[in-house]
Amino acid sequence: MQWKPPLWLLYCSAAEAERYGGFEPTWRLEGCSCRHAPCESEGFRSATVMTAQSCPRQHCATTMDSAALEPSLYTVKAVFILDNDGNRLLSKYYDPELYPSMKEQKNFEKNVFNKTHKADHEIAFLEGMTIIYKSSIDLFFYVVGSAQENELMLMAVLNCLFESLSQMLRKNVEKRTLLDNMDGVFLVVDEIIDGGVILESDPQQVIEKVNYRADDSPLSEQSVAQVLQSAKEQIKWSILK
Repeated sequence: MQWKPPLWLLYCSAAEAERYGGFEPTWRLEGCSCRHAPCESEGFRSATVMTAQSCPRQHCATTMDSAALEPSLYTVKAVFILDNDGNRLLSKYYDPELYPSMKEQKNFEKNVFNKTHKADHEIAFLEGMTIIYKSSIDLFFYVVGSAQENELMLMAVLNCLFESLSQMLRKNVEKRTLLDNMDGVFLVVDEIIDGGVILESDPQQVIEKVNYRADDSPLSEQSVAQVLQSAKEQIKWSILK
């Protein structure tokens, strides 16, 4: 009799399907809605039955909630950038029910940093969240989604964010340069994500939109500097005359 994949696998990303796709139907996760195979990277290779607490995705539900499987445009729960000490440089949380206070957000970011800053992977599961991350010199970039979210979608957001900032900062993606261009960094994030909805995943399109918004702003630092320089030149010529 040919084995058919369980329902949860049909809603799984391609990356996760490959990760868990070779297991036998006897694998079962007690107290959790998912039926995972033991995950080698999480140290469950020798286990035959896991508990909800040892589930790599940290699910707690005993039954599959059909509402949780419904497609949603609100893909991203949070985006944040930390330095190599785990200090926040930028953060945006798009779900008001997810860590509503500043203290809760910083505790979550600290836990995420402690789990990922020495790891070689690109994905982590923590506190029921799927976290995609990337490091560059003294910076760590994070994109957070729900436990059921497609990792490939989150990875596309992270790659777009990093490549857009790399172009804007002339490939000098480090803390000092980032802090000197924070206005542009916020513009980049806003062009990619709006309220948790992914707007753009093409870095070139993001940069073009950011440049257009910067040039279109009458109060941008560049335009103010140009006005001041023009005024100085006019004064200089009037004195010489």
